[in-house]
Amino acid sequence: MEHLILAINPGSTSTKIALYKNETELFKEIVSHPNSEIDKYSNLFEQTPMRRALVIDAMERHGCKPTDLSCVMSCGGPLPPVKTGGYKVSRKMLDLILSGQLPIHASNLGAIIADEIAALGGVEAYIYDAVSASEFPPIARITGMKEVERKSYCHVLNSRAASIKFAQSRGVDYGDMNLIVAHLGGGITMSAHKQGKIVESLSDDNGSFAPERAGNVPLLDVIDLCYSGKYTKQEMVKKVRGMGGLRDLLGTSDGRKIAEMVASGDKYATLVMEAQAYQIAKGIALVSPPLMGEVDATILTGGLAHNEFLIENVKKYISHMAPVVIYPGEFEMEALALGGLRILRNEESANEF
Repeated sequence: MEHLILAINPGSTSTKIALYKNETELFKEIVSHPNSEIDKYSNLFEQTPMRRALVIDAMERHGCKPTDLSCVMSCGGPLPPVKTGGYKVSRKMLDLILSGQLPIHASNLGAIIADEIAALGGVEAYIYDAVSASEFPPIARITGMKEVERKSYCHVLNSRAASIKFAQSRGVDYGDMNLIVAHLGGGITMSAHKQGKIVESLSDDNGSFAPERAGNVPLLDVIDLCYSGKYTKQEMVKKVRGMGGLRDLLGTSDGRKIAEMVASGDKYATLVMEAQAYQIAKGIALVSPPLMGEVDATILTGGLAHNEFLIENVKKYISHMAPVVIYPGEFEMEALALGGLRILRNEESANEF
């Protein structure tokens, strides 16, 4: 039986759209959102109509209508702790996302857009491998503040997809391997995979700074900024996500422009990129304890994995820990579509939120 699966993946600076017929990709588009466009919106959810229209327009240009679809798949945002795999989009999930109680992240838009398009086609919408999916043990959740519990937020979808690809390339089951994965994209996250379970991670606000993320910043200094009277809460959130990282340090988050700055001999740009590599290596080390030295490989993936200067600087700090494997780019759209296909074929059951 042929299934037509629409996959949607909203990110901070792009919306990725793909259509699959069973295992075959029919088209894939990445629509970029320049800062000048995103900055027009006062909050994330105001972007929903714009991004939904882009998805529908892409479908129409490729001769597909919502009524042709078998299901709609999206990445999952920072929900309360959930399992890896698929979840049916429900009213309860949508209400929580729209409530403003969750961390602000573009992936939150995925379930909303998927549900709206699925409703037009009379089919189900699912999220898959949400960024909060993990198998954290209790010891990993405790912090030094009683009111604050550690949660797992990372690029689960691509990290698991890259891990599975690596395992298959070695003829080994993913569930039999211990891996560390660093997803290097608009946000940078790390995760430790022990026998197929994510048992430790660093979110994009708790590790390396990234193109548009501030990363781990000394808390007392941040508290001073919060109470300085210079910034509103919303402005501080943007300093953490959206206006921080390379965008703040170098005035741009465009990897090509930054590479040109480094190649032209810009000493400060070079120092910043070396510092980013150093912080990435620190993040990899920070998620390694639960694997207790038994690491089959460290996988570097995501868009920044194309940057040879950055990767070579990361490798010099971590190569002693385990073999380093590079999977540039991401495999998220394929992972979404194949996850949806397994659900449609009853090879995998979708969870209820």
